[in-house]
Amino acid sequence: MSLELILIIAVLYLILNGISFFLFGADKQKAIKGNYRISESALIGSGLIGPIGALAGMKVFRHKARKPKFKVIYLFLIVHLVLFFIFMRDFFPF
Repeated sequence: MSLELILIIAVLYLILNGISFFLFGADKQKAIKGNYRISESALIGSGLIGPIGALAGMKVFRHKARKPKFKVIYLFLIVHLVLFFIFMRDFFPF
């Protein structure tokens, strides 16, 4: 895997996590204002592709952190970390 490809993947991953973080913040603001909300399945889905941003959004905005079904985002983070180490072991021998 080339360094350029790794950089592109890293930037895309940061963007996906940023979107996930933004969704949790936007839903919190909608909840405060009583507006139409972002569905829980969309929030969990964003946690699947951007678990770091989702967990950060849950902590920063204090949103959905107590709901049991949102604990699955921690599992998503573990899966992402395992995949990261699997892909990077070829690039950096451990």
